[in-house]
Amino acid sequence: MNDAAPPVGVLALQGDVVEHLRMLTAAGARAVRVRRAEELAAVAGLVLPGGESTTMAKLARAFEVLEPLRAAVKAELPMYGSCAGMILLADRVLDGAADQETVGGLDITVRRNAFGRQIDSFEADLALDPGLAGGDGAFRAVFIRAPWVEEVGRRVSVLARVRQAPDPGALGRIVAVRQGNLLATSFHPELTGDERVHRYFVDLVRSS
Repeated sequence: MNDAAPPVGVLALQGDVVEHLRMLTAAGARAVRVRRAEELAAVAGLVLPGGESTTMAKLARAFEVLEPLRAAVKAELPMYGSCAGMILLADRVLDGAADQETVGGLDITVRRNAFGRQIDSFEADLALDPGLAGGDGAFRAVFIRAPWVEEVGRRVSVLARVRQAPDPGALGRIVAVRQGNLLATSFHPELTGDERVHRYFVDLVRSS
């Protein structure tokens, strides 16, 4: 795709929708809200935002977009999931609700709310893969009720691990991954004002 401003959707059922729309626009995309299957069919890439993963999955089913999302993953539509979006893209979820559903496609095992509750939210400097963040990869990340990745499949590239955190048990945990056209982070770049993760995703959409 050579579209200078590719249409990139944000799943607009719940969560950090406005923040992602703003960052995608700054990153050079034509950002649009997606709630229905016909809206999904009109975009070249999709962001699954942070929020509450079980609520988002239930709303996706209610809006009859869950199965189209799964089909889009199989069709290799580029998707980026942040926090709850990472959970939605994961094939396997630990500590999830009994009726937890995901879109799937990303060969990872995530632990839901692994970093603790809302009051345990924190910021930390990460060393992202230079291909993702450019330069030395330094990135200030925001973690809010975030998951972490416990296992990755052989096709998954690890793009970042925790190097500092209030809980020593979090050190070394995987917090950013990519598998083909699927990208996911435990943290919320849409809340930082740092556009590099979104620019990386928009470039991925252009090249897909």
